[in-house]
Amino acid sequence: MSLFVTPGQFARRAELYLQLAQLTSAGIGIVRALEQVKRNPPARSFREPLQQMLNEIAKGRTFTQAAANTGDWLPEFDLALLRAGETTGRLDACFRDLADYYNERARLTKQMLGQLFYPVALIHFAAFVFLIILPFAASGMNCDAHLAWLFLRAALVLSPLYLGTVLLVYSLQSKHGEQWRATIEAILHPLPMLGTARHYLALARLATALEALLAAGVNIIEAWELAANASGSPALRKIVSAWKPPLAAGRTPAELLRDTARFPDMFSNLYTTGEVSGKLEESLGSLRRYYNEEGSRKLQTLASLMPKLVYLVVALVIAYNVINFYTGYFKQIDDASHF
Repeated sequence: MSLFVTPGQFARRAELYLQLAQLTSAGIGIVRALEQVKRNPPARSFREPLQQMLNEIAKGRTFTQAAANTGDWLPEFDLALLRAGETTGRLDACFRDLADYYNERARLTKQMLGQLFYPVALIHFAAFVFLIILPFAASGMNCDAHLAWLFLRAALVLSPLYLGTVLLVYSLQSKHGEQWRATIEAILHPLPMLGTARHYLALARLATALEALLAAGVNIIEAWELAANASGSPALRKIVSAWKPPLAAGRTPAELLRDTARFPDMFSNLYTTGEVSGKLEESLGSLRRYYNEEGSRKLQTLASLMPKLVYLVVALVIAYNVINFYTGYFKQIDDASHF
């Protein structure tokens, strides 16, 4: 398990599912498909888990059981869709859906990193000028030890930024314990854009998994539990896990949704319409598309705003240092004129 998930890792996961989709849609069995992908995997690190899956299948386990026995190599969302695809005989469609999902995540992550490149470069340029070049020139010292100290000081000033970035990125990774993810979700949920985007994408994953599971003939109680697990949201998982007794007592998910503030009115209303009309899978498809598009749009907006915010902060820091430098410079001139 890597420390950070990069756009390249998302893209390679998308390529894996795309290969499997093409092979299985051509009528090739899942064992031969896995063997073919193992020979030419998107990444060499995929060979071991793919071989592990083949070994598990050879022992008589189903594809989904084999996939689940690869440790944390596959997220809960992937396993839920694959389980539904295997049950319904639509594995190729599930592979394609997962390929599209990971391609979108790779695109969004790459876009955000690309837009942050310029302000990050600007921060380092400002640190180099105001923490190294100008102090060195003002000191009038031509000393390697002094220059080394200035570089060390610049590194110490920038280190909290590096540490904060590392902690932020690491905290947002999905492969953490339940309590950790619940804490991070509670912190981020109130944020106007990031919290809403993460919540919408979790609802989209829930609707996607629920649609596939119901199509596979899974009973409604189990389907909701599995879909909540696939959503990646500890809050949604906790809410749905509390539904078991009322669902077993005869209440419907639509009734419970109306009593839960964590599910938006649109989700509740459209789900209720689908439940009453008997077109629940169609309603879930609409919810999946809407919340996926809205969540992605909000992330794109955030990706475009973040560089502007960083640029503004850098500009203010530069302006402050310029004013401070010239204030000190003119003070030195004024002090010298009084001698």
